[in-house]
Amino acid sequence: MYGAIRNLLFRLPPEQAHNLALSSLDLAQKLGMLSLFAPKIDALPVNVMGLDFPNPVGLAAGLDKNADHLDALGTLGFGFIEVGTVTPRPQPGNPQPRMFRLPEHQAIINRMGFNNEGLDHLIDRVQRRKYKGILGINVGKNKDTPADESDSDYRRGIAAVYAHADYITVNVSSPNTPGLRDLQFGDALKTLLSAIKQEQLRCEQQFGRYVPIAVKIAPDMDDTGIRFVANALIETGLDGVIATNTTISRDAVAGHRHAEEAGGLSGAPVREASLRVIQGLYAELGERLPIIGVGGINDGESAAEKVRAGAKLVQIYTGFIYRGPALIGEAVEAIRQEISGS
Repeated sequence: MYGAIRNLLFRLPPEQAHNLALSSLDLAQKLGMLSLFAPKIDALPVNVMGLDFPNPVGLAAGLDKNADHLDALGTLGFGFIEVGTVTPRPQPGNPQPRMFRLPEHQAIINRMGFNNEGLDHLIDRVQRRKYKGILGINVGKNKDTPADESDSDYRRGIAAVYAHADYITVNVSSPNTPGLRDLQFGDALKTLLSAIKQEQLRCEQQFGRYVPIAVKIAPDMDDTGIRFVANALIETGLDGVIATNTTISRDAVAGHRHAEEAGGLSGAPVREASLRVIQGLYAELGERLPIIGVGGINDGESAAEKVRAGAKLVQIYTGFIYRGPALIGEAVEAIRQEISGS
């Protein structure tokens, strides 16, 4: 059934289809119909970052930027949901068109540019939610915030969402905010991570609870960069790493009519790059810091291989658009078999 729905949605421009799909999920949920189409998923509990997840397959940030659709998405069987990226102030993002499908590659290119309604809107939606599952909130910086003032945006975001999140993700890897990826390297990264840790500890004192913070990184790193990030995360005492965001490489889709569009490429073409980063991180981190694997998960095996490489949790986004809710259950079962060794 999802295949037929997807074929109809794919007749629309990508961003219009995205908004219509989410609005339709909301309507189906309010009418009590959505649970009829949700996969039946047996629990596969896992404890990561001190949190008890009902299963290890989550929804990646970007699908529900403003937490407007939490209740509907929460009925589909995800082990956790991550909303955002949210910036301190609302911003429109980049001009349209800014999203492109590459169905031959089960991929998407987007240059959305952190379009969102800002912290106040997201927090209002989170406070109204009926969804009781684990919620991650992904924070970023505004486009017009100077690079040398980035830490103030991240601290502001963390402080605002701290009381409402089960975990927080710091996004320093989107290719669609100028200069953002530069924060992943050298002194800039260490300075930012130190500021983030300070804000986390300040909020722990203020709110009387510890909320873990993970950092989301790009797939376009060499081995030296991966080692540097791993060591910086350990040194600053952060709680997890999400690997990976979208890629700026077009090697896997060369020749496609959209290949030269600016933005981040997601979906199946990111599978190998994401896996390489996870393997590199695990070689440095071992069991000291959990890895959340993202990128190119479009079937059970591509989810299981991330766990095999060292990830404790996985997230899906583009694969969910192409495969629908069935992918959630398929990924859970593949990871179950991977963990059990069968």
